[in-house]
Amino acid sequence: MEEVSVGVHERLTTIVSTKGQIILPKTIRDQRHWPAGTRLTVEDTAEGVLLKPVPVFPASSIDSVFGSLPYKGPALSIDDMHEAISREAKRRARD
Repeated sequence: MEEVSVGVHERLTTIVSTKGQIILPKTIRDQRHWPAGTRLTVEDTAEGVLLKPVPVFPASSIDSVFGSLPYKGPALSIDDMHEAISREAKRRARD
């Protein structure tokens, strides 16, 4: 897929509708990979309006997700976990 680049000196224009809506030029949407339905944050800056895509997933930390996947079975010892990791590493090395 060829990437479209809008030059610094190339000025693209759009119009604000009576509802306050604007249409982003297709070259910008394609370059940014913003399909229809992309959610954007709008930030007022000293130089103008800044649009950024909203992250698909909210930011999280290890502490907030630790233990969130269910495990059914007896608790494993550290040695059991090391053995399971070793077996899986060997299996992947063969594949």
